Amino acid sequence: MRGAGNPVVEERPEPTIERPTDAVVRIVAACVCGSDLWPYRGQEAADDLPMGHEYVAQIIEVGADVTTVAPGDYVVGSFVISCGTCDICRAGYQSRCVHAQFVHGSIGVQAQRARIPYADGTLVKLPGKPDDDLLPSLLAASDVLGTGWFAADAAGAGPGKTIAVVGDGAVGLLGVLAAKQLGSERIIISSRHAGRQAMARTFGATDVIEERGDAAVAKIKEMTGGLGAHGVIEAVGTQQSMMQAIGSARPGGSIGYVGVSHGVNLPGDQLFFSLVHLHGGPAPVRRYLPDLVDRILRREINPGLVFDRDLPLSEAPEAYRLMSDREAIKVLLRP
Repeated sequence: MRGAGNPVVEERPEPTIERPTDAVVRIVAACVCGSDLWPYRGQEAADDLPMGHEYVAQIIEVGADVTTVAPGDYVVGSFVISCGTCDICRAGYQSRCVHAQFVHGSIGVQAQRARIPYADGTLVKLPGKPDDDLLPSLLAASDVLGTGWFAADAAGAGPGKTIAVVGDGAVGLLGVLAAKQLGSERIIISSRHAGRQAMARTFGATDVIEERGDAAVAKIKEMTGGLGAHGVIEAVGTQQSMMQAIGSARPGGSIGYVGVSHGVNLPGDQLFFSLVHLHGGPAPVRRYLPDLVDRILRREINPGLVFDRDLPLSEAPEAYRLMSDREAIKVLLRP
């Protein structure tokens, strides 16, 4: 990203093994994420920024200390590099590993090849070359599915629960899928986009509302006997979306927030009296990846439906435009 609104496809030096825990991979599929739009729109620094953090890949070469993958293997990787052995990783918070490194901005996998540090702790081996029709779903597992799953988990999704979802992008939609898979009884999503409303229902939403902000809070309270939802998934990252999430949860409810926060300031008195649980941040996707990959390979879930456009890597600038203008939910890129 060469400044706001200026994604450029260019030749870069070939990646090589730099440390014995590295792997060099050939990217099979990558994509544009909703969070990639923050620098694209000038809301984050974007000066010569390597882009892309979601990937399905094939191993080309591994360092001497790598034991779980080998050249020729197909893998899905988390969007955060993690060692897998430190206390934080073993506690299930790999996205805050003591060696954590975001793939976006440092490595960039909207590319033909990439070097993946700490390969054993970051990559999950597939049983073989994935069927082409499963590729979008496996790619979704790299971030948006795992992030939506973490949000649903943090929101307390489960049998008998009512879960509200703020945000109808790929993460919010897959938060719906996750809440459904975890057994939630009622799932309410805020959306004003007909295509996204339909996809939300496909993934398991029982109710769609078009209200936002305070109006959405009032609507959800009305729909839940004045109490609010048991849990809320916040998948946007703005002041309004966070306050909508807090307001929509009942006392004792839980909020799983995974929208990358921009300008969010929580009023202490409102938070104090809300009696809600807040848990979120960069999703520890690596914790969920083995289970999510198994579900996809068994064809129990089809998160790849969020990809509504498929373009070659050379057309990445158009992919950004389509998503920024909300003409696409998520664009798959094929190197």
